[in-house]
Amino acid sequence: MPILAELAGDENSGEHSRTFVFEDEGHTLGNVLKSIICKYPDVNFCGYTVPHPAENKMHFRIQAARNVRAIDILKRGLEDLERVCDHTIETFEGAVAAHQHSN
Repeated sequence: MPILAELAGDENSGEHSRTFVFEDEGHTLGNVLKSIICKYPDVNFCGYTVPHPAENKMHFRIQAARNVRAIDILKRGLEDLERVCDHTIETFEGAVAAHQHSN
């Protein structure tokens, strides 16, 4: 499970705009989570950076509509990503089973 923190300096920008820091994560999580969250209609901006290759962390920025908290958007994105992963595993296991049964 990744360790999550908020980047210092965001406390004055309101709860709709935050940068989260994921320890021990990088482009693999950042790219897919960004792809999911960018599709939400209440998100104005979503992006991520890996500050330096020697640091094993990712900065993930969300700017949402003023009436939506960035942390709620992040939670929704992680839940949606979990559902996508579950569906992928089920589909893959079903295909493997069907292939093994046909041989």
